[in-house]
Amino acid sequence: MKTKLGVAAGALGLALVPFALSSYQLGLLTKMLIFALFAMSLDLVLGYGGLPSLGHAAYFGVGAYTVGLLALRVIDNFWIDFGAGLVAAAVTAALFGLLALRARGAYLLMITLALAQVLWGIAFGWRWLTGGDDGLPGVPRPSAGLPWSLAGGLAYYYFVLVVFLAVTAALWIVVRSPFGMALIGIRESERRMEVLGYDTWRYKYAAFVLAGVVAGLSGNLYVYYNGFVSPAYLSIVFSAMVLIMVILGGAGTLLGPALGGAIIVLLENVVSSSTERWLTVLGVIYVVVTLFAPAGIMGFLMNMGGPYGSPHTPPTRGELPTVPTLPARGESPTIRNV
Repeated sequence: MKTKLGVAAGALGLALVPFALSSYQLGLLTKMLIFALFAMSLDLVLGYGGLPSLGHAAYFGVGAYTVGLLALRVIDNFWIDFGAGLVAAAVTAALFGLLALRARGAYLLMITLALAQVLWGIAFGWRWLTGGDDGLPGVPRPSAGLPWSLAGGLAYYYFVLVVFLAVTAALWIVVRSPFGMALIGIRESERRMEVLGYDTWRYKYAAFVLAGVVAGLSGNLYVYYNGFVSPAYLSIVFSAMVLIMVILGGAGTLLGPALGGAIIVLLENVVSSSTERWLTVLGVIYVVVTLFAPAGIMGFLMNMGGPYGSPHTPPTRGELPTVPTLPARGESPTIRNV
């Protein structure tokens, strides 16, 4: 009950806070929500499925480039451009998943990085189409195809907020469904889930594609927000940044990565205004969090019995973690020690 009240209060606060912010602060809050979605998309495969990725920016960039190219060179229609961006991200994730999910652990990490770098190289070298390292400036805010224009900062913020709340609710349903419970089981012990009769590759592949679609969605929102797209959106820097967001906020907590994304965006803008070495500051913060709060900020709050979750004690040395199992289709998931 407290959690629901907290979520409702947070949504109400996000709806009312724009009236107390300047245009710059409103733009910064909009960017936070976009990158919160990006971080939650990676958390679905990393935090719940246990699938590390250093190429998650590929789907973000593909969505952004698709929207930018269509809006500038084909047709400026929100429904067509936005839908095409989602389809392009889904197709890319589906193809990459067929290749990447053949590997595990560090090999999976390297394959996702290599695949994303291929797209980065295409975007960087195909200058006549993508603009090369100059990118594609002047992408207009969506107006055609909508009953109202989203050109204004306030109107676009509320559009992003509605999308953020809707996607967060959908992901919350997914991670608490039998599908989400199966993902957690795969993360904890894939071999034992196979023994229970689950096609673990199919679950991982579905999560991989779904995460790619949500990442593409955030890329769509960001290209409209920034009015610009460049190969940097496909780079390893973006992939590493979203990975840090997830780890900083707390992998496997859904709202933790959203918090991590907001913190990183805030730090980037505040620290970079004082020094060009903001990445060094970010690295120091990451090391400190890893040493003193390995479960991330949200995990630390949950372990302390904070308002964001019930107290949780990690398994002691020699104790096996609890994993969800689904004995038979149609039955409610249960938790047991294995």
